[in-house]
Parts: sequence; structure tokens; C-alpha cells
Amino acid sequence: MSLTAALAYARHGIPVLPVHTPDQGGVCSCHRGARCDSPGKHPRLRHGLSEASTDPHQIRLWWTFWPRANVGLRTGVVMDVADVDSAEGWHGLRHLLGGDVPPGPQVRTGGGGRHLWFRPTGCGNRVRLLPGLDWRGAGGYVLAPPSRHAAGGDYRWIRRPAVALPIGPATLLTLIAGPPPPVREHPVAHPGRYAEAALEAETGRVARAPAGSRNDTLNRAAFALGRLVGAGLLAESTVCRELTAAARHAGLGWAEIRGTLRSGLTAGRRHPFEHGPPHAA
Repeated sequence: MSLTAALAYARHGIPVLPVHTPDQGGVCSCHRGARCDSPGKHPRLRHGLSEASTDPHQIRLWWTFWPRANVGLRTGVVMDVADVDSAEGWHGLRHLLGGDVPPGPQVRTGGGGRHLWFRPTGCGNRVRLLPGLDWRGAGGYVLAPPSRHAAGGDYRWIRRPAVALPIGPATLLTLIAGPPPPVREHPVAHPGRYAEAALEAETGRVARAPAGSRNDTLNRAAFALGRLVGAGLLAESTVCRELTAAARHAGLGWAEIRGTLRSGLTAGRRHPFEHGPPHAA
């Protein structure tokens, strides 16, 4: 059943990846078993999200090895997903949507929440967009029906995908995009020193980020430093190396880091830091 669903998602252009599965008691199929802090929700693949595929041959091979694997779908390609995990999150999302639920796909998650599908925004993941509401975009993934949750429930369709996905309203898109880059009133006296200090500060924030906010902190740091890369004040290779080391220290996986860095840096370079004319030493 999972294989059939995985192939169907792939036919619609959604990259698929096999995800670990919880047993009847909620114990993860990974080597950590009962000690796993994300049972049934992390990829089985060595390189994680970066290996997600629409190739039916590859998908059949995966499910031959892991016939009970949960089905993960990469977001930011065909769809972004509003991930609601509480009543507070649902009310908050309804408020942003003007009280109306768009006629797009909806999934009842195995834990009792909801996934609402929207057209891709080009933005990355956002943790705690509102209390009880996360956003899964570029560099993210969600579980999809018929996956199983550690709490015992299955992911089920409330409303299946139709021809076109809805566009998020302006209020929602503004919240996802985040605040615009701050406007500076005065030029920076020493842009090079400023960039070095910014690199140190952002990598420190990423390294200290607590679980639940690590990906969002990395995304924001990549955006901020991407602006400095776009202005020619930092080398992209240096930013990638330092942020990767900080994110690994915080506990993020390689695939998640790569996707988030790519998204954040790309967005940051589009808004290069304006540091004013050079100053004499």
C-alpha cells in the first residue's frame, strides 16, 4: 500500500523518500529504537532529503528493502505545507486565511493535526510560524498517507489533491517571508569587520539553537549572511563551511543542512547588504 502511494506521488512530480516506521508501541525502526527522539519521522536514506526521487525504479527498490516504510514527500517542489499540530495552530491559521479554509488538499495527521497543501512559495521551513503552526517549504518534507504515527494513528486524506493547489493569501505569505531586511540610516564604517562579526554571531546562534528551532535559526542565519555574500563581503564557501559546522554541532543532519543553506543563501543574495562607500583607514 505504501509503495502504491509513493509511486502515485512521484507520478505527480513530488520527490519521495522512505522514512522510518514506528511499531505498535511507538518504537522507531531506526537503530536508536525506544531512545529515538523522532520516531517514525526521519529518513531511512543515508543522505536524507537530498536523495528524494520521482524515479519509479528507485522507489520500487527502496520499498523492496523497506516495505513498511513511511512515505515522506519533499516540500517546496510541487507544494508547500502548513503543518498544524494543535487547536491553537488551527485557529491561528484560520485567522490568517480570513476564516475560510481553502479548497485544497488536506491531510489528517497520525497525531491528530492537519496538513494543508499550498502552491510553493519559494521560502524555506518556518518553525513556530504561529503557536502550533509550522511551515514546510524548500528544504523540508512531510509524511503523507498512508504513513503511521508513533501515537498509533495513520495519516489520512481529508480532501485529496485536485487539479490546482491554492495560493496562500497575502497575510499568510507575508508571515512566511518574514520581515523585510532592516533599513540602515548610516553606512557601516568598516564593512569587512562588520561581516566577520556577523559571521561569528550567526554561527554562534545556530550552534546554540535548541531543538525545535534549529532549522529556522539556520535558515535565518543563511539569509542574513547570504546578504553579505551578495555584497561581496563574505565568501560563500566560508559561510557554508562555518554554518554547516555550527548546524552539525546543534544536531541537524547533513541533508537538512544542505537544503536549508541553499534556500537561505539564495534568498539572501537577492537582497545584498548595502554598506555604503568605502572609508579611508
